[in-house]
Amino acid sequence: MAAEIVITGGRVIDPETGLDAIRNVAIDDGKIVAISEFALDGDTVIDATGHVVSPGFIDLHAHGQTIGDYRMYVMQGVTTALELESGVLPIGDWYEGQAQKKLPINYGASAGWTYSRIATFSDTDPLATADYFQEAQSRSDWKFDIATSDQSSEILDRVEQGLKEGALGIGINAGYAPGYGQKEYFALAELANEYDVATYTHVRYASNTEPQSSFEAIKELIANAAITGAHMHLCHINSTSLADINATLKLVEEAQAKGINITVEAYPYGAASTVVGAAMFTGDGWRDRMSSTANNFQLGSDRMTEEELADYQANKPGTFITWHFLDEEKPEDLAKLDASVAHPSVMISSDSTFWAYFDDNGNIATYEGDEWPLPDYVFAHPRSAGTFAKILRSYVRERGVLSLNEAIRKMTLMPAQTLEGFVPQMRSKGRIQVGMDADIVVFDPETIADMATFANANQPAVGVQTVIVNGKFALQNATLLTDAAHGQPIRNAVQD
Repeated sequence: MAAEIVITGGRVIDPETGLDAIRNVAIDDGKIVAISEFALDGDTVIDATGHVVSPGFIDLHAHGQTIGDYRMYVMQGVTTALELESGVLPIGDWYEGQAQKKLPINYGASAGWTYSRIATFSDTDPLATADYFQEAQSRSDWKFDIATSDQSSEILDRVEQGLKEGALGIGINAGYAPGYGQKEYFALAELANEYDVATYTHVRYASNTEPQSSFEAIKELIANAAITGAHMHLCHINSTSLADINATLKLVEEAQAKGINITVEAYPYGAASTVVGAAMFTGDGWRDRMSSTANNFQLGSDRMTEEELADYQANKPGTFITWHFLDEEKPEDLAKLDASVAHPSVMISSDSTFWAYFDDNGNIATYEGDEWPLPDYVFAHPRSAGTFAKILRSYVRERGVLSLNEAIRKMTLMPAQTLEGFVPQMRSKGRIQVGMDADIVVFDPETIADMATFANANQPAVGVQTVIVNGKFALQNATLLTDAAHGQPIRNAVQD
């Protein structure tokens, strides 16, 4: 009997078994049902000659959660995009909202600690939206104040409720609220260990100098993991380490060698995206700690002036900007970025941001429409459109920093294995094997490329021929299928 889909003649790479050979792949009922050297019959046949057939890429750090964001992920070959670093609350509301969007790829989220902190200090009910987080940037109490005993209980209770509603762990966006107490972070690690889930931390500090350095913040995370036994995931070690990446990577290596359950991610850009009023851009000496002036900040396509930076920090602190911390044109800076991306213990995540635009009043708003291609007037960080394609272009094909197999491992198997111990659905993802979920990308290794730049990020990646999600096409013949709605929730069991 013919399978629904057969992919023929492609170079099939499975990072778990080590398969790297020309094979034919059959797909039926959302699963891979055959991998063979011999011909297979299919109702739809994809000729993958000269192409790589890989597990779909898995992004553990994706902030953009609208239909336009997900379509840009598809163009790169992403089949699962999860909001884990920041997370959201209430979790149940968020999953219900995503289910209504008819998304092309799989989605999921963690329970957001910052959302709980904002709600507790502002005496409001959290809303599972990016606006709730952005609008809270004008307050400083949730960022810098130590929680009272009652507040601590309320913060933890909300996070725990998120876990009961099926969250994929605890998102700890500590860099946005660095004034928390040691006991609060420790309690979050204990809670994660109790529920057998991971935490996903943007560490408290990002600084080249001590005290309150990147080194100190990562050491804090490692200490909590060692004492509590919790699995603690370190988000974007490249951007939070700044120029001190070699020292922080050594910390991670020593912790992992001692059996401490630390996992790590990075993205391949020397610039970050954050709100202009983030806590790390405040206080005495922040410019020296961050080695930054206004020229390091980019709003839309232009670098900011000192006057603009002061105005936005005072009056529009929730505005998302791009912050340049390494110059990839300088060999010494590129070497620091490469150290994080190429490290064998570091997986690739995008930290993708929202697509935004300037409204009639000059304020930045999140684009939530379904127009495709995206309207010309929207902008974002280029990693939102190019992370995975940039790895395959720059790090594999052009510079040879990574082998193709290692790059695919970092973008598929490693993120799946990070979650699969406590998210059962992930045990069937990140692999090309019989019985695994048919989340597959077919790309041309000679042409795949990121097109997005800091001047114009609104340019989809090229070189991806086919994207299959749960056995159905999201992209076919290099063309996005705008009616594809095959994404499924990645969610833990809901508890009473």
